[in-house]
Amino acid sequence: MNTYTTGAAGAMFLVGTLAAVSGAIADYPVYGGQALRYALAAVVLLAAARARGLGPVRLRPRQWGLLATLSLTGLVLFNVCVVEAARASGPALPGIVLGTVPLALALVGPMATGGRPSPRVVGAGLVVAAGALLATGAGSGNLPGLLWSLGALACELCFSLLALPLLPVVGPVRLSAWSAALAVPLLLAAGLALDGRDVLRTPTPAEAAGLAYLALVVTTVAFFLWYRSLPRLGPDRAGLFAGMIPIGAITTAALLGIAVPTPADLAGAALVVSGIALGLRSPRPRRPAPEAASRPASRRASRRASRRANGRAPRRTESTRSSRPP
Repeated sequence: MNTYTTGAAGAMFLVGTLAAVSGAIADYPVYGGQALRYALAAVVLLAAARARGLGPVRLRPRQWGLLATLSLTGLVLFNVCVVEAARASGPALPGIVLGTVPLALALVGPMATGGRPSPRVVGAGLVVAAGALLATGAGSGNLPGLLWSLGALACELCFSLLALPLLPVVGPVRLSAWSAALAVPLLLAAGLALDGRDVLRTPTPAEAAGLAYLALVVTTVAFFLWYRSLPRLGPDRAGLFAGMIPIGAITTAALLGIAVPTPADLAGAALVVSGIALGLRSPRPRRPAPEAASRPASRRASRRASRRANGRAPRRTESTRSSRPP
């Protein structure tokens, strides 16, 4: 794999570790915790941008609108939908629905950029989605949980598709920093509306460690890797790596001793890897048509005919000499 495929795989794997680490901050106010996470990530990313000499970029009003919409949907509303879906029906249902992200991006991504879905990538997306669903497992669901989960799926698509026109202008570091910074006041507003004054409190050492991991690894590193790889791979091929999310969750849970992978988990992981390999495989070059293959011979025949018409005999070769009777 090249740098960009490795980056996309690493980004989605790191996002998958969120599930295992979330246990450390389970008792912390959800929206306040996400606001702290994105605030810390924005500070780190802005410092990285300054260290790399990335100066300010003047955006047009339409680009500011895209950036604000990306932050609102891909970060704020995504978290709201996942949290509310888990509250309504448990964590399994949103995990299953989000397992269809590779297929959704394979279908919607090319159409959003004026192209057509590739049958091979769509087929690979089906394999990856099947593996993600198998690894996630079936759970009890209900209509509110399904609707919130579908909202999370739509927000996840916005996180990638809305970034495509912005990345050539601002780059992955600034886009990650600005979207995270814009999410902070929006999350605090959501927390005040839903949790009241309990939106923020001093975290315990374990909670502080969990929030720092989410900010520095799951947000700072994963966002940068994803936004760097997305325009190079395209949304359809990059979307295949969303299947790495359940693999990251399974691996992290096993390393932390939280859960042992089941045969279904391992089979789902194998399907995900197979689907990604299928989607990234280069198409075979087309063979030349029979007419193209016979074209040089027809050209030689026409040249010989023109020589005869001009009174010039064709050049004799060893084969013609040996075939002449004595």
